[in-house]
Amino acid sequence: MKPVLVSGIQPTGKLHLGNYLGALKNFVELQNSGEYDCLFFIADLHSLTETYTPKEKKEQISDLFLTYLAVGLDQKKSVLFQQSAIAEHTELSWILNTITPFGELRRMTQFKDKSENESENTNVGLFDYPVLMAADILLYNASVVPVGDDQLQHLELTRTLARKFNSKFGKIFFEPKPLLTSVPRLMSLDDPEKKMSKSRPEGCLFIDDEPNIIRKKIQRAVTDSESTIEYNPKKRPGISNLVLIYSAITDMTPKEIVLMYNGKGYADFKKDLGNKLVELFTPFQEKKKELKKLDIKKILDEGNMQAKNRAQKTYEIIKKKVGLI
Repeated sequence: MKPVLVSGIQPTGKLHLGNYLGALKNFVELQNSGEYDCLFFIADLHSLTETYTPKEKKEQISDLFLTYLAVGLDQKKSVLFQQSAIAEHTELSWILNTITPFGELRRMTQFKDKSENESENTNVGLFDYPVLMAADILLYNASVVPVGDDQLQHLELTRTLARKFNSKFGKIFFEPKPLLTSVPRLMSLDDPEKKMSKSRPEGCLFIDDEPNIIRKKIQRAVTDSESTIEYNPKKRPGISNLVLIYSAITDMTPKEIVLMYNGKGYADFKKDLGNKLVELFTPFQEKKKELKKLDIKKILDEGNMQAKNRAQKTYEIIKKKVGLI
């Protein structure tokens, strides 16, 4: 049997180039590798910790699923589903809460960061987020979880809870291992000192941006007073960020790119980078438009059923282990 791999993305708004390179592109490669039994979900329960309207949330969920399909995730190769459609996620989360030390959650760095930056929207959901994440993973007996460095602490808690449960009630869970993904740290196009973020739309390349918008954003991207193409993030962060983007979407190294543009200026480089990005996202955008004609709900329901069948089998065993049945 192939090792089970589980991961998800929150439907919280438009996805940008960093999301594509850090998650979506990786999801498709993992799926197509044939090495894993892949489950990819829409983490809509997690996304409720942020400010939203019901109408927005419904649209975000639908749009993210369309994005999954358009980017190349295939329901014939992977199980694609909506987290909230599987009640066992929250039910297992509660059971795991009863064995989770308060101190473990209190030291989570992501909660500390978010509670400082978003003090008006700090809620218990943000605090308890890692336990629901553990349930997402353990419910499907995942062996591996693709994560960036920022999620390692949460995954370690998942491993801790798996050990605690197995020790207290009898072995059932794997201790999932991280599948570390190399995520390029892309900086904002209008301020190379700040990370690319949807909160700064002018400096953010969204994967749904129209070709003319992509080209304009690249043309306006901050560089410096020099004229040569160089990769030196400390001394020349602006042009280095653009070189990094070029590298990430072409699989060329920054050194190779610098050599290729030796003797050329910003105009040629930005024009080519803009075209490369348009070439990358135009097929995705066209496919997404075509997919809107399909019965997306029916496709998602099929994935939900597959996930539900798996989750129910595991959860029945869990309930017996803890004495609920």
